[in-house]
Amino acid sequence: MNKKNRVTSYDVAHAAGVSQSAVSRVYRPGVSVSKKTREKVLKAAEELGYKPNAIARMLINQSTGMIAVIISSRANVNFPEVLAQLNKHIAEKNKRVLLFTLDDAEQLETVIEQILAYQVDGVVALTAHFEADSVTQFAKQNIPVVLYNRELPDHSVSSVCCNHDQGLRMLVDILVNHHHQHFLIMAGPKDSDVARARLSGARNALLSHGFTDTSVVYGDYSYDSARECLSAYAEKNMLPTAIICANDTMAIGAIDEIRENLNLRVPEDISVVGFDGISASSWHSYQLTTVSQPTYFMTKAAVETLVNLIESPDIPPETRYWPGKLIEGNSVAAAPRDNE
Repeated sequence: MNKKNRVTSYDVAHAAGVSQSAVSRVYRPGVSVSKKTREKVLKAAEELGYKPNAIARMLINQSTGMIAVIISSRANVNFPEVLAQLNKHIAEKNKRVLLFTLDDAEQLETVIEQILAYQVDGVVALTAHFEADSVTQFAKQNIPVVLYNRELPDHSVSSVCCNHDQGLRMLVDILVNHHHQHFLIMAGPKDSDVARARLSGARNALLSHGFTDTSVVYGDYSYDSARECLSAYAEKNMLPTAIICANDTMAIGAIDEIRENLNLRVPEDISVVGFDGISASSWHSYQLTTVSQPTYFMTKAAVETLVNLIESPDIPPETRYWPGKLIEGNSVAAAPRDNE
């Protein structure tokens, strides 16, 4: 059917013998309408093949019904699962996802302009970095923002986060209990809020055990970057007995580099831990000791928090923390005796 022949609410109203506003009320959730009128409208709509115009209905309600989700193209491997869960929870709130991707931080301003043009109801940000000025821009347009797995210290914005400090503390405790004393932290990119939080968590956990001077190398969360930075480190430094990685993908890269190019064993010579709990971390070749994130609960909390802010703008911002779950794989063993 072309646009000229598209059935409208006026056609349904004429066929049902009711007003056009009555048709609109039938298709508006929560609006009272008599059973008789509803039956007449739905019968006429079915016979005519009418489908309500969601965009028009949103404009009438002064709401687009759209939630912008901003994600970095340098996404974590578990982000497809996060996006799927976000989409599910957002759909349950009778809203839809409008997805925006970032290649780098410099594009954030352009993406914000695009989002504002769509007049979305709210924003969930999964980007590697999000400035306070960006939150302010949305606030001026009365568009609430929820940050996923990252925080903006000293700024008024809601966040839903995995407790990175708790997770890194559990991982470091395991390594220390296995008598490791020589560590390498394989951090994520320096412009990533999550990477900085995990680096801080690892350092603080090591410091609590008296380790004050731990080497750090930086990757970009990717498999290749882990192999490259470990190879470069090994050329100039004595290898550690334990490597603490910013995420599971880098941990897997580190394990392969250790085995294939450094000709050492994991965990007999070097223990490796990761963070995130991606599916590949449980593969037979890796069986990584890691911390998994409760993505279902975190995404559900992010959507609930955002919808509450949309419906009640005066609610004060809050940060909600969710504990990670320790997964003890086979990538950690007692430190080699000659390294103790």
